[in-house]
Amino acid sequence: MIDQIAGFIDSIVYVQPENGFTVARLKEPKKKDLTIIVGTFPAVQPGETVLCKGTWKLHPSYGRQFDVSEYTIERPSDLMGIQKYLESGLIKGIGPSYAKKIVDQFGSETLEVLDKSPNRLREIVGLGEKKIESIKKCWKEQQSIRDVMLFLRTHGVSPAFAQRIFKAFGEQSIEKVKENPYGIAKIVHGIGFKMADSIALKLGYPLHSSPRISAGIEHMLWELSNEGHTCFPVIELLPLTKELLQIDQPLIEQELQRLVENKTLMAADGSVWLGPFWSYEHGIAKDIQRLAGNPQSIRSIDAKKAADWVETQLHIQFAEQQKQAVIAALTDKIHIITGGPGTGKSTITNAIIAVTSKLTNKILLAAPTGRAAKRLTQITHKMAFTIHALLEMNFEAGGFKKGKENPLDCDLLIVDESSMIDTPLLFHLLRAIPNRARVLIVGDIDQLPSVGPGTVLRDLIASELVGVTRLTEIFRQAKGSRIITNAHKINQGEFPDLFTYEKSDFHYIEAETPEAIQQIIAQLVSQEIPKTWRFDPIDDIQVLSPMKKGAIGVEMMNDVLQTLLNPSETPLLRAGRKFSPNDKVMQIKNNYDKKVYNGDIGRIRTINTVDQLLTVAFDDRLIEYDFSELEELVTAYACSIHKFQGSECPCVVIPIHSSHFKLLHRNLLYTAVTRGKKQVYVVGSKKAIAIAIHNNQVQKRYTGLIKALKSFPHSPPKLPEQLQFETIPSIL
Repeated sequence: MIDQIAGFIDSIVYVQPENGFTVARLKEPKKKDLTIIVGTFPAVQPGETVLCKGTWKLHPSYGRQFDVSEYTIERPSDLMGIQKYLESGLIKGIGPSYAKKIVDQFGSETLEVLDKSPNRLREIVGLGEKKIESIKKCWKEQQSIRDVMLFLRTHGVSPAFAQRIFKAFGEQSIEKVKENPYGIAKIVHGIGFKMADSIALKLGYPLHSSPRISAGIEHMLWELSNEGHTCFPVIELLPLTKELLQIDQPLIEQELQRLVENKTLMAADGSVWLGPFWSYEHGIAKDIQRLAGNPQSIRSIDAKKAADWVETQLHIQFAEQQKQAVIAALTDKIHIITGGPGTGKSTITNAIIAVTSKLTNKILLAAPTGRAAKRLTQITHKMAFTIHALLEMNFEAGGFKKGKENPLDCDLLIVDESSMIDTPLLFHLLRAIPNRARVLIVGDIDQLPSVGPGTVLRDLIASELVGVTRLTEIFRQAKGSRIITNAHKINQGEFPDLFTYEKSDFHYIEAETPEAIQQIIAQLVSQEIPKTWRFDPIDDIQVLSPMKKGAIGVEMMNDVLQTLLNPSETPLLRAGRKFSPNDKVMQIKNNYDKKVYNGDIGRIRTINTVDQLLTVAFDDRLIEYDFSELEELVTAYACSIHKFQGSECPCVVIPIHSSHFKLLHRNLLYTAVTRGKKQVYVVGSKKAIAIAIHNNQVQKRYTGLIKALKSFPHSPPKLPEQLQFETIPSIL
């Protein structure tokens, strides 16, 4: 039976950003207790009056709730509702104190004053001109956001995305969306083709329109780039795009041809590239040829004698493989050293620096992430930079300051953790290296490939155009570590030693169900590991999960560990996430303005709900976030193995279960285990470990880099005038 209730929103408990599902507390007139209402009503704010239609339900955990099927919103009319509305964080600069002062001054006319006579705020004692201007601006902005939200809500867009659209286009948001909904998907982070397509179809765009088909093709290629591909075979792309667009394949072929002819896409050998990736791969090939073909500025030396000399200087004795690596790296213009943990990559890096520093002081060290750069600094006692910092972001023009016209000033560049470097980043790095420089690339080819598109380390090695040393022998000091010996066993397809030894650095705890694994990990992280090893449960322990969803996925483990390690009764709720002071958080996209990058981990220091600012400490830097920027942060008590690549932690805890079978690969488990610096705990089933070890099928990534590398010094393949669709067999 449909029922009806009304009142004002006291507080928002939870909002799911993807679908707008909301849990809120409603204050009904003449009722002492608050009513829990649930449903899809994402645009409501605390203090607003709502009339709800729906049904009463009894939730097994949360008790009696009102399930809202329809609702209407009115601005608050009573004084308590108006005050709640103003102090809800809706308007930057107005907290509970100023909200009360404003309502005390203007009473029931408060909202009308803000709408029509905001200058009357000068009547409030203590409100300066700067704050008044800020309130006026925010109030006007909120009204515009509300209009955008209401427009987009009818087209199935959640308020979190509506705010992003407003941030990009301001008061022109509705006009821009109507003008080209597919265009917003390219500009606004998180608004994908499917959402833009839904809006476009509701606005009357036909299924067979050229803008829709071209947007669908480009979307599919960008989605495939997110899976690591820089190009994709036409024969496989067509059925995927047909399934997405639900139209006949010849229409897609026709539009694909048009995109190739106008060079939005590039095509060769039956594959297509988004324009930028074609440029990146051929740019990399050209710069590898340029660097290899120019003499180095460091004077020639007897590399064998230098290797003998550095052994004495550093009080070490190289294994034969290591000595050959040092000799090759001191001789080749570009050289790659690849090997697993304990094989001496760090020792070799220090040896190269020790020899080369006698010949030049122009040595630069770089790594893809802040954590990897910090580790390189600790290993070498020489300042290392992230590649982004080395290249210097150009905020005015976009891109990097360092490049072809303004190269790096170095005679030797050493790049560590190179398995993490994706195609675009390698392109930008290579073009900034001067002709005279020698380049040493260090990495572990058996780790997971980069998060971004491409397999550049693997492709450079496979091209056979660059000198390569493969280190396979475990250096004797590392043989006592079960983390290292088990990592090598996993990498070689052998089952690791799971027996529990006293004072071991590798531990296995058997558990058969995801729920049991979750409970064990919660106990380990919150109590047992800190007690046994004196590790800080937040800073020194990292849970690494193969997947995002499920009882032992990243999201659920974060909720469990956040509640255990940093409980809060009044967390900040934004974009479906909870944030509290001292929370461990991760940056999930590159932010060049703030100089924080995808994968950086920090701790929340302060949350200012009045000024809507949150500060995060990343190592020794305090970074400020406006509440509108919080989609860039997620809690990081647990994170994906991919996201933690290139980082290390004193202790890692790895849940593993056969329900993850689609993601269980040998290189995934190997990468996870090698992230632990002092202790590794694996919790789960032996069956799941066996699945991972026996699955050595590295996920296929389509790239054109090997062919581009081998095509130089010849010109790149000529673009075909016509894509030969008639040669493609029907797949569907």
